[in-house]
Amino acid sequence: MEKGLKQRVNALNCFLSDIYGEKRIVRDGVIPEEFIYSAKGFLPPCDGVTPPKNIYSHISGIDLVQSKDNKWYILEDNLRVPSGASYPMIARELQRRSAPDAFSETGVVDNRNYADMLKEVMDYVNTGGINVILSPGRYNAAFFEHSYLAEKTGAVLTTGKEIVCENDNLYYIDYNGKKQRVGAVYRRISDEYLDPMTFYEESVIGIPHIFEAYKKGNVALLNAPGNGIADDKGIYYFVPKMIKYYLGEEAVLMNAPTYLPYYDNDMRYVLENFDSLVIKDVAEAGGYGVVFGNSLTKEKKAEFISLLKNEPRRFIAQEVIDFYDLDILDTDGKRVPRKADLRAFVLSGSKTKVWASGLTRFSRNPDSFIVNSSQGGGFKDTWVLSR
Repeated sequence: MEKGLKQRVNALNCFLSDIYGEKRIVRDGVIPEEFIYSAKGFLPPCDGVTPPKNIYSHISGIDLVQSKDNKWYILEDNLRVPSGASYPMIARELQRRSAPDAFSETGVVDNRNYADMLKEVMDYVNTGGINVILSPGRYNAAFFEHSYLAEKTGAVLTTGKEIVCENDNLYYIDYNGKKQRVGAVYRRISDEYLDPMTFYEESVIGIPHIFEAYKKGNVALLNAPGNGIADDKGIYYFVPKMIKYYLGEEAVLMNAPTYLPYYDNDMRYVLENFDSLVIKDVAEAGGYGVVFGNSLTKEKKAEFISLLKNEPRRFIAQEVIDFYDLDILDTDGKRVPRKADLRAFVLSGSKTKVWASGLTRFSRNPDSFIVNSSQGGGFKDTWVLSR
């Protein structure tokens, strides 16, 4: 799994560098041009902009499931602002306090090194100055993670109100009025809100002119703006081809069996097998925009198929993988099985490294395959055995 995750993230970083640069993969006909320029995640202002050390996705969250035939499948790639690493960290910390013998007796790999790995990446791309973690603020659902990672990495936690851009350089102004140069920003703000001068002009949580400083190479942004093109579920279909194209290798980890209605043969297959497939809106995330064919009424099915035919680029279809259940405790304290997936974290700095832990997410609904926290899912710590 580690080999496959490194391979996939390296190929995706090559893709992002290429697609905002020479676009060879489009010119050579591996990916249709329409899949790039019509993608919501493709940001024209990023075209021709090279980030420090040419790394686009510094923190990648790759979601996998294990089928009941014991094969692992990649469900999706998260290369914009993947969250969740702090939860297994804090869960492990609590478990160590309550049951320390469990770890001494089972040889579980220590997961407390994530903060060191993250700091190492920030330091590697830092252009000169301090590291900061840019948060939308304490009302954000993931603010706990922002503050926790700032504490563990020694980075400065800021909401952006303390950050100014002067002469294409970024500065942090502390409560004493001291000004310090900023060299790396681990931003937990979506692309569109990052800089009101370049993207969404009414954003009040971004930093004016930060994108200009980034374009000039004066600050590193983790992850790079524009990564959403690689998150697009339509692009996901092409990742095995990317691995072959950029790395000259066969993919170690497979995609879930996926069909693109954009292609006539795939459209025919989807229409003939609609009831056994799951259909996903390529631009949605967090478990939204997911439709199981067998869940629709006759009228809704007809409506959806009409939409699918009119906007084939907007959707992918996948076989429903019967992936493993894990036991959880329900609200009554009963042990019950629920669907679960794994988010693995891959960090790219001087080397590409896989964190020997991860976020195992589960559905609380006995009839649901959707495990996202935004859909009411829960999480577990993930143990990787050293032997």
